Amino acid sequence: MKVEALNIEKISDFIEYCRKHRNEVDGSYLFDENLNEFELNKENPTYIVANKKGQAIAAASLMIDDYHQRGRTARFRIFHSKKRNSKCFHLLLQSILNHTKNLDKIFLFIPLNNKSLSKSVEQLGFSVERYSFLMVRENLDIPKFIFPNDYTIKSFRPGKDEENWCEVRNAGFSNLKGSEAPITPDNVKKMVSSGDYLEGGMKILFHKEKPVGVVRGAADQHDDEPIMNIGPLAILPEYQGKGLGRILLRASLQFARDNLYKRTILSVNGENEWAKELYHKEGFKEVDTFACYQFVLKK
Repeated sequence: MKVEALNIEKISDFIEYCRKHRNEVDGSYLFDENLNEFELNKENPTYIVANKKGQAIAAASLMIDDYHQRGRTARFRIFHSKKRNSKCFHLLLQSILNHTKNLDKIFLFIPLNNKSLSKSVEQLGFSVERYSFLMVRENLDIPKFIFPNDYTIKSFRPGKDEENWCEVRNAGFSNLKGSEAPITPDNVKKMVSSGDYLEGGMKILFHKEKPVGVVRGAADQHDDEPIMNIGPLAILPEYQGKGLGRILLRASLQFARDNLYKRTILSVNGENEWAKELYHKEGFKEVDTFACYQFVLKK
């Protein structure tokens, strides 16, 4: 076996490999709409291990976009070997490390029930940084909600609200592990132009003229069926504790129902106890747990 950098001729083989094995790993960036947008460039260093017939038996792809670079991190799109071969993982990691010059760590999410993959990355020196919970709401019976006086919710206006979105999201997530790096207006523009964008799904909560909360509903899939993904949901720190997060969540659920979605899904950081409790009370149930494994780069 040998490790080789992915080339243009084998992109379709790599995408097919990701499709075949995405249910064994964190599939957040392995759905068809994501894979169809995959580009082979310096932001996506990708390697495969091939057998004697030239067939891929392992693959690793790292995402080093501008957002992750600002946080001096990078996230694996996929890190997988068909036979959990330790040599395959070692070869892939050594190749990937050649692209981490200005980074402090690289990380990936692994389903808690995939003990084999967890063991393989632990043997390479990865350690658990935190946990993340995937939660689903199976119905869209939504309790009534009323906005307090002087509060209004408006749909995001492309070309006008990028700064407002960044201001709220960055302040609300500044201390949340894994989301500390600020986003930029360009990041928001990419959200609007992405394949999962839903017209009207991005909403901003205003107190008079001041933006104080944001929530996004996006097209997604779960168990091979359409579902609306809710996130991010953020409130300015000085406005937290007023029940505004619950109102924003219900407004997003209302949007899902209006757009004929039967279920909604979201991901919550295990350390965000306030958010996790809110989602439980609003009818979401945990369907999967992921461990976030980090590999700290020694400079």
